[in-house]
Amino acid sequence: MSPRKAGPGGLLLFPGAGSPASHPSLRAIEAAVAPLPTSRADFPYRKEGRRAPDRPPKLLAAVVEEAARLAERAGVAPDRLLLGGRSMGGRMCSIAVADGLPAAGLVLISYPLHPPGKPEKLRTEHFPRIEVPCLFVSGTRDSFGTPAEMEHHTAAIAGPVEHVWIDGKGHDLKGADDVLAAEVSRWVAAWRR
Repeated sequence: MSPRKAGPGGLLLFPGAGSPASHPSLRAIEAAVAPLPTSRADFPYRKEGRRAPDRPPKLLAAVVEEAARLAERAGVAPDRLLLGGRSMGGRMCSIAVADGLPAAGLVLISYPLHPPGKPEKLRTEHFPRIEVPCLFVSGTRDSFGTPAEMEHHTAAIAGPVEHVWIDGKGHDLKGADDVLAAEVSRWVAAWRR
């Protein structure tokens, strides 16, 4: 039986660069997908009380470590996990999966396509190596990537891609935790059909 038919066995979520794993939106998602085993994980710099993110190799190592920990705790194969999170957290998960980390799919919230005001500095070089289903949830006013930019660049992803746009919201998706959690829960539930 394929992992997709079996349904996801767990969900690993990382926060964005400036927030902890206790971020309200991540807690809302965890509650919405219950009883699916879910882990909200902090990157090493956050655990060490630092504000500046670590370099990508250390961030990616944390994704690999936390995915293994959740797979063991949930008693499932690593390729049954959904990985993702907000902004930098989701981006690091997407790079880890593109680099070969097994996963069932990616949940990418406010994916930082490029730095604000710098559309030429794309963070998409790994997209063609992503072969798992991806859910992108972003605000229509996200300065890290417009809906048109996102849809254009995510077309390079080999796996199926779904976009959910939260109207009028920026990168922080402020005030949209309920909508965000409901959309992630809907997408996760569709795996069980």
